[in-house]
Amino acid sequence: MTEMESLYRPQGVEERWQRTWEEEGLYAADPDPSREPFVDAHPPPNVTGELHMGHALQLALGDTIVRLKRMQGYNVLFQPGYDHAGISTQNAVEKALAAEGTSRQELGREAFEQRVWEWLRLYGGKIMTQFRRMGASLDYRRERFTMDEAYVRAVMRFFVHLYEKGWIYRDNRIINWCPYHQTSLSDLELVDAEVEDTLSTIRYPLADGSGHVAIATVRPATIPADVAVAVHPDDERYRHLIGREAIVPFVERRVPIIADERVEPAFGTGALKVTPGHDATDFAIGRDHGLPEPAVIGPDGRMNDTVPELAGLTQEEAAQRILDWCRERGLLAKQERYRHAVPLCERCETRIEPLVSLQWWCRMDELKRAALAALRERRVVFHPESQHRFAIASLEEAPDWNISRQIWWGHQLPIWYCPDGHVTCAETEPDACAECGSSELTRETDVLDTWFSSALWPFATLGWPDETEDLEAFYPGHLQTTAREIIRLWENRMIFAGLELLGEVPFRDVIIHSTVLAPDGRRMSKSLGTGIDPLEVIERYGADATRYGLLKISSAQDVRFSYNAIEEGRRLANKLWNASRLLLQAAGAEVDLRPRELEERWILARIDATRAEVERLLGEYDFAHAVDALYHLTFDDFCDWYLEATKPRLYAKDADAMATALAALERLLKLLHPVMPHVTEEIWSHLPDRETRLIVAPWPEPDERFAADADALVRVQEAAERFRRSGVLTPLAGDEKRIFEAVVRPDRVKANGNVEAERARLRAEVERAERMLANERFVEKAPPEVVQAEREKLERYRRELEAIGG
Repeated sequence: MTEMESLYRPQGVEERWQRTWEEEGLYAADPDPSREPFVDAHPPPNVTGELHMGHALQLALGDTIVRLKRMQGYNVLFQPGYDHAGISTQNAVEKALAAEGTSRQELGREAFEQRVWEWLRLYGGKIMTQFRRMGASLDYRRERFTMDEAYVRAVMRFFVHLYEKGWIYRDNRIINWCPYHQTSLSDLELVDAEVEDTLSTIRYPLADGSGHVAIATVRPATIPADVAVAVHPDDERYRHLIGREAIVPFVERRVPIIADERVEPAFGTGALKVTPGHDATDFAIGRDHGLPEPAVIGPDGRMNDTVPELAGLTQEEAAQRILDWCRERGLLAKQERYRHAVPLCERCETRIEPLVSLQWWCRMDELKRAALAALRERRVVFHPESQHRFAIASLEEAPDWNISRQIWWGHQLPIWYCPDGHVTCAETEPDACAECGSSELTRETDVLDTWFSSALWPFATLGWPDETEDLEAFYPGHLQTTAREIIRLWENRMIFAGLELLGEVPFRDVIIHSTVLAPDGRRMSKSLGTGIDPLEVIERYGADATRYGLLKISSAQDVRFSYNAIEEGRRLANKLWNASRLLLQAAGAEVDLRPRELEERWILARIDATRAEVERLLGEYDFAHAVDALYHLTFDDFCDWYLEATKPRLYAKDADAMATALAALERLLKLLHPVMPHVTEEIWSHLPDRETRLIVAPWPEPDERFAADADALVRVQEAAERFRRSGVLTPLAGDEKRIFEAVVRPDRVKANGNVEAERARLRAEVERAERMLANERFVEKAPPEVVQAEREKLERYRRELEAIGG
């Protein structure tokens, strides 16, 4: 047993234990049929990413659970790794190439891919080092990457499986196109931004010369791609025009006027220009009405050569030419400012261009059916319940999945074409066309959406498609922690992939954690200057305090970051450190439960009651209340009451008191360890006769021997609170008086309490509470917990009044 330092310095302690745990293999998970597994296949971060506050909260939640399970004897697998982040990684490497005066096009695909690997060796993967700074007990030996050779094989197997079932197809459909990255994106890879645009109302002449129909648009540049005018079938203003023709300005093309219920009569003039090539709603209308799908905007976001006089112009330049043309002919009715939301690429913030493009798609109707059943039957449960409902709704509404991306970094589709246009799909490169036998094969250039490979994470990391020991031992898993925006992108896809390929759900519970906002309520963002670097918080306060503070604020779905919560965690760590140091200096070398006095039985009862409460709360994934319970047990019960009450016996070298105090501390450290692993492990290492690290020490078993004394200090604590508030001394005797005097030390306080004033105050509180509870409307209408709280207050006021002779 070595002496503890006088001051707790978290940085050195935390880094030392992070190294020790890993070096000693205490994070390790190996197949062991004799032990029940617990698996958290932690969401793989972007290989080029850095730790942000969402990651930090996610790790705090997940690591708290896996540390608890590890202490409870489970064979815990906390799976680390990265996804290849196709677009983000390619973008980063292309920026580096541009700085060198070259480009991926100049390098060619094979050389570019090699450059990406070189770049990743230099700059990729540093987030896993940052995960370690949070104290995340992932089994880092098992680090996986979605571009590893074995993982790529799993991705190819999944694609071929779906293709052979007829669930993968190619089609020209409207997609979200990023002109900067030159690739399609899913709806879930976009962010909305409020912009100020000009809403122009333009008259479309009727083809028979009898008048015009006015249409409002914020995108005049797309007018040359109009193929119809649509009105709502119930709109009396336009019913007489249905079936007639209008003339599209600038290109002067005759188009039909059609009726469709998707038109919003309240927007603009109530008439809609239908441009299937450049709007998702218009595309759906066009498909239903059999309309053509011309495009006038190219992949670079500029005008194409469909209209020669506009070719190569920006959309703004083209819009101005079209508006000038309309103005000269009296067709521009009016213009007004219009504020609305437009989608941007979440990575580069370029305005998204809806384009019709030939893409690869995955049918969702059959694939999602089993996953929906699993969610409805609650074989997988999202927490909180609102997110479970959202998971079901989002899967019910899931359209066919655009799985192809027009970039080079990623999993190239296992599709080959022969000169006759035949398609061959195979896991590995085929020697010949499967249909005609031609050996002249060209591979599809598109790569798969990154989320296609991430859908396999819970089992591809375990060796699937091979039947490995790991797969048998650790699949299906148990827990996922993630953000709500990932539900559709990843969680639902893992569920249907696991069911389709292995016949079992990949996990049972999904914790959807809070979105951590800046302290002022805005979203955290580097560009807005509202971001907070968790590594800076760790450097200032320590990882334990950071973990504690994040868990403390995790009770709602949108929470403001709070330095006060982090500071509370630091105070708790320091309080525990100082109390443990005092105890270790005063106590002996025995750790044994030999309680004789009331305060000893009371603290052991409180520790066991809190153990049960923490088990229940963490079982419900209620982290905020769990850390609150631990705070009060440590700060109030153990340090402020138990230690103060037992100090005289410790200083007197009472062997039973010393042994019992160390045994109580031992149990307290175990309860705190999942939340604050470093300070607890350090204190544990100073306890006598340690045979194991705290990280793998057994979680305390239920112990009801002292349960009868759980409320033994209620009268004393209420007397102390009353004395501190009013100076009034409550008549106490025996153990109660001894404990009160040891903790409160009334002899050191100059108090002149007014007993009658305190009695009057308590009588008034009793009368108020009685009136509240006599009010039937209050009892019936108020939330049950509010009514119960009022009953408990009344009981306490009566008890306090009786204690001072009232």
